[in-house]
Amino acid sequence: MAAALCRFLDVLAFLFLLLPSLVCSLSFDLPSIGPKDKDVLIKVEGNATITNRGIKLTPDLNGKAGRAKYVELLHLWDKASGDLADFTTHFTFNIDSNGSSRYADGMAFFMANFSTPFDINRTCGGALGLMDAYKPSPDHFLAVVFDTYSNEKNMPMTNVSIIINSVLVPEENTVWWNNITQGKNNNASITYNATSRILQVVFTGFWDGQYLTGNLSHMVDLRYLPEFVNVGFSGATGMLSEENIVSSWRFNSTSLTLSSSVSSVSPSPSPSPAPPREEKNKKKGLVIGLSICVPVLVALLLALAIVTCLKKTGTEIGNNQEIILLGQDMDSEFQMVSSGPKKFSYTELETATYNFAEEQKLGEVGFGGVYRGFLSSLNLYVAVKRISSGSKQGVNEYASEVKIISRLRHRNLVPLHGWCHEKGELLLVYEYMPCKLQSLIKNVRQVQELGTYKPHLFFFLKLLLQSDLSHFRGRNMPEGSLDSHLFKRNSPLNWEIRYRIAQGLASALCYLHEEWEKCVLHRDIKPSNVLLDSSFNAKLGDFGLAWLVDHENAPQKTIVGGTPGYVVPECNFTFKTSKESDVYSFGIVALGIATGQRAILANDPEGVKTLVEWVWDLYGMGKLLEAVDPKLCGNFDEQEMEQLMMIGLWCAHPDSTCRPKISQALHCLKFLVQLPILPPKMPKPFNVSSSHWQIFEGHTRSSNNTCPSRFTSSSIMDTGSSSSASHSHAH
Repeated sequence: MAAALCRFLDVLAFLFLLLPSLVCSLSFDLPSIGPKDKDVLIKVEGNATITNRGIKLTPDLNGKAGRAKYVELLHLWDKASGDLADFTTHFTFNIDSNGSSRYADGMAFFMANFSTPFDINRTCGGALGLMDAYKPSPDHFLAVVFDTYSNEKNMPMTNVSIIINSVLVPEENTVWWNNITQGKNNNASITYNATSRILQVVFTGFWDGQYLTGNLSHMVDLRYLPEFVNVGFSGATGMLSEENIVSSWRFNSTSLTLSSSVSSVSPSPSPSPAPPREEKNKKKGLVIGLSICVPVLVALLLALAIVTCLKKTGTEIGNNQEIILLGQDMDSEFQMVSSGPKKFSYTELETATYNFAEEQKLGEVGFGGVYRGFLSSLNLYVAVKRISSGSKQGVNEYASEVKIISRLRHRNLVPLHGWCHEKGELLLVYEYMPCKLQSLIKNVRQVQELGTYKPHLFFFLKLLLQSDLSHFRGRNMPEGSLDSHLFKRNSPLNWEIRYRIAQGLASALCYLHEEWEKCVLHRDIKPSNVLLDSSFNAKLGDFGLAWLVDHENAPQKTIVGGTPGYVVPECNFTFKTSKESDVYSFGIVALGIATGQRAILANDPEGVKTLVEWVWDLYGMGKLLEAVDPKLCGNFDEQEMEQLMMIGLWCAHPDSTCRPKISQALHCLKFLVQLPILPPKMPKPFNVSSSHWQIFEGHTRSSNNTCPSRFTSSSIMDTGSSSSASHSHAH
């Protein structure tokens, strides 16, 4: 009931605030532009048309130009007070050459009040439908240009630029990594802060099978433009052609004061004779009618709002109250920490992710999706995890993840930058770790900003990337995860990187289990939760299922979490999670790194088989190296390969009492201690009956409960024969 009352008050406040703002600000949302909008909401000129796909600024024909503008003017600034309006616009657009590698010229978002008639012949080609290409523009304008054919020697062929008054002289520009031949939808957000005078542009591009994000900013006082301007788009083709389409468009501006707005639109009228008596009576009747109708209309709207609020379910109210209490608890907890994650506003994260656009979605994890975004305030790319607040488990996951990972500090853990719990949303903000391609782009931009950027450098880099981008590309969560590199790409990670990833993951797990003040059980270790930074260092993430326990505490019963194949089999009937459970999952990941195989082999000739069974069978036959990932083409260190696979088998031992501590596994990876000898046949778990093992593993093996002996590093260093026996058996 409290939530419904709050919403009622919000609606009431909104209605009273809405009336004065309607005439002073411009706000619209066109999620799907179509023919119905022509001349009603959008006016077009030249070759521009409106189809079911949106605003088609140009067809895929030579020598075309078109413009489209919203039907209402934007009150950008007020002459009487000098006040400037803030504004934000977001649009989805598509520049498509329909597969042709020869295309031009591009499109632009503009603000202007053009006084001259639109001339296709004079505004086509490089003029981009904005101005006469042969003489200076008589009208002041602002344009953000998405150029597909640069005429400047020091600019990349496809680029984004900010232009004031002249198409030929951009104020700011940057490379735009976008493959025009594939015709993918892209998004752009343009924001202007009237206080700082900063115009910020954030945009996407589609390159080498993935979406990339770029940004551009420029300080400009927009009061050089007319007070009232049109907002819209223009596009053009020249000797080469392409389609330029805008499919959705959203715009919002802040309001200027009503008095200044009225005074700036028209001067005060000169005195005139008094109107006749009949006209006075008509006006009086109109005033009386409005004074009656408006309150009645407002009352009806308020009644409708109350009914709508009361229809909300108790579950939703309970969830919102839980989120509020959760937020208060977290806020007080984080105030005690001097550094670490910060609280973001929902508006910041909504803007950073283009309103959580589908093109920004990186994948699904746990109880929600992950979206790539750019925080202009921090000049930082982030991955925003949007957790469902509609389920009790989702709320619990959010609380667990924030409270645990915000206190952890380790080079092999994904850093948490912040959180947000507003408007019924649960959001986590992580570092977004682009791999080599994004790092290369950043370096190119830095060179360009230093003034040493040469056109031949750009084309050389472009040729290099086109010829072998697979060595550089990579997105995270999940495209830049270990999962994507092992199982979804033709060009695999080399052996040196793989072995370093295994060491990094073991180091992170050792920190969680043994080195931090409490023991953290991750409970969902798998390749898709192992992210890779620009140097391919492992970063363990997704702590939604994690548990905090004391180091000495025995395993506790809980709901089984994790992913089939990586969850230790005994958890399915003991319902207990322990350090050994995480160690088992690490062992499966280690075997996957070595073999390039998933945890469950569905296409095995014997039917469904687990990875650990398959590798253990080869180990028992002395053919361990036959399990090596063929994509490595034999380029690996045999001793390290055997070491990693044996550690994987040891960690994934069916008997939990025979598994090592993760610190022992880490020492073995560093060759500081020697491995124990494992039995040639995969044992049954010591504390599980044969019937249970048949259910969860597929078939029964002969009884062999031999465990590797427990040892200290000093005792093993003295027993060199164990390791050599193990290696000789593997061959």
